[in-house]
Amino acid sequence: MTEEPPHTPFLNRELSWLEFNARVLHEALDERTPLLERLKFLGIFSTNLDEFYMVRVGGLRRQAAAGGVHLSPDGMTPEEQLELIDRRVRELVAQRQCCLDEQLFPALARHGVRLLTMDDLCAAERDAMRMFFESQVYPVLTPLAVDPGHPFPYISNLSLSLAVQLCDPATGTEHFARVKVPKSLPRWVPVGRPNHFVPLEEVIAAHLGSLFDGMEIAGSYAFRITRHSDLELANAADAEDLLSLIERQLFERRFGEVVRLEVHRGMPKWVRELIAEELLDEAEVPALPLGGRDVFDSDGLLDPGGLISLGALEIPELRYAPFVPSVPLPLRRASRSIFDAIRERDLLVHHPFESFSASVDRFLEEAARDDQVLAIKLTLYRTSGDHAMARRLTEAAQRGKQVAVLVELKARFDEESNIAWARALEDHGVHVGYGSPALKNHAKVTLVVRKEADGIRRYVHIGTGNYNSRTARLYTDLGLFTCNEAIGADASALFNTLTGYSRQRSYRRLLVAPGELRDRVLELIDREAGHARSGRPARIVAKMNALVDEELIRALYAASCAGVDIDLIARGICCLHPGLPGVSERIRVVSVLGRFLEHSRVWMFENGGARELYLGSADWMTRNFDRRVEVVTPVDDPLLQDRLRGILETYLRDNRQSWDLHPDGVWRQNNAGGTVEIASQRVLLDDAP
Repeated sequence: MTEEPPHTPFLNRELSWLEFNARVLHEALDERTPLLERLKFLGIFSTNLDEFYMVRVGGLRRQAAAGGVHLSPDGMTPEEQLELIDRRVRELVAQRQCCLDEQLFPALARHGVRLLTMDDLCAAERDAMRMFFESQVYPVLTPLAVDPGHPFPYISNLSLSLAVQLCDPATGTEHFARVKVPKSLPRWVPVGRPNHFVPLEEVIAAHLGSLFDGMEIAGSYAFRITRHSDLELANAADAEDLLSLIERQLFERRFGEVVRLEVHRGMPKWVRELIAEELLDEAEVPALPLGGRDVFDSDGLLDPGGLISLGALEIPELRYAPFVPSVPLPLRRASRSIFDAIRERDLLVHHPFESFSASVDRFLEEAARDDQVLAIKLTLYRTSGDHAMARRLTEAAQRGKQVAVLVELKARFDEESNIAWARALEDHGVHVGYGSPALKNHAKVTLVVRKEADGIRRYVHIGTGNYNSRTARLYTDLGLFTCNEAIGADASALFNTLTGYSRQRSYRRLLVAPGELRDRVLELIDREAGHARSGRPARIVAKMNALVDEELIRALYAASCAGVDIDLIARGICCLHPGLPGVSERIRVVSVLGRFLEHSRVWMFENGGARELYLGSADWMTRNFDRRVEVVTPVDDPLLQDRLRGILETYLRDNRQSWDLHPDGVWRQNNAGGTVEIASQRVLLDDAP
């Protein structure tokens, strides 16, 4: 193994993620982005930040509350990270508010889209809003008093509430009550004028007198809480019933300690302190008090993530131009079986530029109905409520085929949906498994076993994205269809491991985690270093969502020092520090953001001229190598290799949607600078075969 440089610098994972979210926010600030899409990016930034607090900040607060000193790879304590996170988040939240107030809302108003207050309505509109409140909203509301006879109410995660300050005119006594803004009703209430809305919380605030008859409303103030929401699955390996364990954890997650409090800036100090104290008192684990670092004041909307729905307004001139995914050339003859096409040669598909329904969906549909198909096995990580897929799988089972589905119950924030899927499939005769309790099954694999004239043949699809028809239109992902005999045998062995008691760790062609994936990737990196030292062509290009694993980063530093040119396309977190003399000066790190969420994982190793390419489900994170089931496949067909290489080079040439990570640790957006603008996602849309 190549010696690593004496100094091994790492960028902080949490701060790196915040810089990714800053790049998302930049899409909302960028006037080149269509206006309603800018609104959606701002909403995505906000929902991303919610999840960051629920998981990452929640975890750091627990570490800090426990009192232990756990240093991150870059040498920071949890408390130091929380301080830096708070500083950066406040900068970004201020940018978000400025973007809304000074750019997006004025620009939307010029196009006839407005968010109004109740004071902006004319008399007739206020009457209509009162009727709407009385008929649609009032019956749903439950005002909750807080006094010795009424304990402080449970407040659900990410719910929007009104803190109501009341005064009893008979006694002059002040009271406090909470009114939840129901998620079952639309957040944006139409006024009557086209594309004019009032936020639901303002409609409720204007009619609080109906809820507190005989009391004086001294004030009402919106607030919102965020709870720690990561599942605690340390003992999952010992669970007798994984499904029951997950269901129990989902219930307990509702009561996670509060990690963030967002309040309207005008909220009186005593109300704010009352909420913070009551929320701390309810915590069932050691928790830090909700101090200044955890409380965010706002003059504007709370929960701007809800603006994503406004961004979906049907105003074509303010949206991205519609497109129709192309059908892969080998699949354009509807009369030709997809199995015939795959048998002729391996097939590569690139979503959303190429149709998911015409490839993956068709593969499953034909497999379900083909009398020669004996078995269908696949993994499901994030489901979409896709009833068509469920019908195909249940139809196949009812036709007597062996159908086995590995459903990942631990997919974060999709647990309830996946449990529902698992039960529905079981009810229709599908064999459902949950894999190993200690591991997340993150692999994206389908195996179809077919009886043909010359014997049994196995057809395999291995992808970088979930079997989810909705996200297939929003995420960029790659998939390989093959009937390669060795890959088919590996897929069978993999499913035997996932559904039974097989403990296979070595595979013919597939790279599988946990097990050999880490070692094999390290070998591939080290091999490039050997080629460089011997004067042979040596280069690594790797596209992924995140680069975190310390051992892999050290190996990349060592390869750079040996003379390997390394291009990394990392959408989100990157803990590697590029461009440092004597450490990483041959490494370039690029991030691409745009219309579609970059989600594909593909790796290219120059290998002295005998180039190798791989695609699969794994990022270069410790969890992917050690705590998840991952599958990566080689791509052997020279034509498909050339296509993958072309896709990677398109991203690296991007000077419109790409950002470079500089040696000072700062991300800077690339600029065409008077040259021809290359927007990689637009190029891939235009070039789709």
